[in-house]
Amino acid sequence: MTNDVSYTTEEIAKLLKISKLTVYDLIKKGELPAYRVGKQMRIDAADLEAYKARAREGRMPAAAPAPSGASRPEPVYSPGSRPLVITGQDISLDILAKHLEKQAPGVRPLRSYVGSLDSLISMYRGESDIVSTHLLDGDTGEYNIPYIRKLLVGFSYIVVHLLTRNAGLYVPQSNPKRLRSWDDLAQPGLRIANREKGSGARVLLDEQLRLHGIAPGSLSGYETEESSHMGVAGKVATGEADVGVGIEKAASIVGGVDFIPLIRERYDLVMLKKPDNREWIEAVRRILQSDAFLGELRSIGGYDLSETGKVLLET
Repeated sequence: MTNDVSYTTEEIAKLLKISKLTVYDLIKKGELPAYRVGKQMRIDAADLEAYKARAREGRMPAAAPAPSGASRPEPVYSPGSRPLVITGQDISLDILAKHLEKQAPGVRPLRSYVGSLDSLISMYRGESDIVSTHLLDGDTGEYNIPYIRKLLVGFSYIVVHLLTRNAGLYVPQSNPKRLRSWDDLAQPGLRIANREKGSGARVLLDEQLRLHGIAPGSLSGYETEESSHMGVAGKVATGEADVGVGIEKAASIVGGVDFIPLIRERYDLVMLKKPDNREWIEAVRRILQSDAFLGELRSIGGYDLSETGKVLLET
C-alpha cells in the first residue's frame, strides 16, 4: 500500500528530477514532510503525492498533517525548530551536527553530502546554512576565501576554520609508477580516478594540471567521476586507475592504497550573518572550540586542529 512506502531524500531528488539540496529546501519550508529513521530522513509516498498535487494546482501551503489515526516517527522539524542544512562530506561535519542538535535546541541539523563549489552555490541560492569548503586558488595558493568573495557578493557572512588536513595522490601499494609530485601526472598513459565537478579534490586537480601545463585529456579516465574520496581510492586499490587525488584519511581506510601528501588543505565553514542566524552561529563557534568536539576529532586522527574555530573573515 502507498501508506507503507517511504523514500530517502536521494530517491525523492531522482523522482522529482531536482537536486538533493532542493529537497532539503522543500523540507525546510514545510512543503514536504519528513521524519528521521536513525540517521536517515524519510518522506512518505502519500506526502510526496500530496506535494505533487499541490504543485500541479499551484497551491503550496504548509505541510498537511498526517491522516487521522496514523502514527509517524519523529519529525525532522517541529514547531519552533529550524532545520539547518550542513553541506560537505567530512566526518567532522557529522560530529558537528550531533553536537549542534544537542546544544542548540531551536535548530535541527540536516546533512547534505555535496562538494565545495556546489555548496557555495547552494548558499547563494538560499538552500544551505552551514557550508564547508576546501577550494584551492592556484594563482594565490590560498584556500576558500577567493571563491567565497566571488560567489557571495552582496552577502554578509562569517568564515570559520574547521580543520587542516593532508591532500595528495592515491597510488597502488609500492607506487609502481613512481609518482611523487604533480609534475608526474604528465607521465604518458596514466589512468586517473577523478572526482565530480565542483568538489574540492576536482578543483585541486584541475588547478595543479593548469599550473603544471598538463592537458586534462592526456589522463585516461579524467571524464569518469567518483562521488567521494573513498570511491577514488577504491578505484586505485582495485587496479582500475593508476592514480587519484584526495585526502589522506580515505587512504588509511581503503586497503591496497598508498598516499603521497602534496599539500596541506584548509577546510573552512561559511555561515550567513542574518538576525535569525545569530544564536546558532554562536552555538557553532562554541562547539568548535569545545573540549568534547575537539576530543572526538583527535580520536579520529589525521587532522590539524590548532586553529579550529578561528574566524578567518567576517563581512
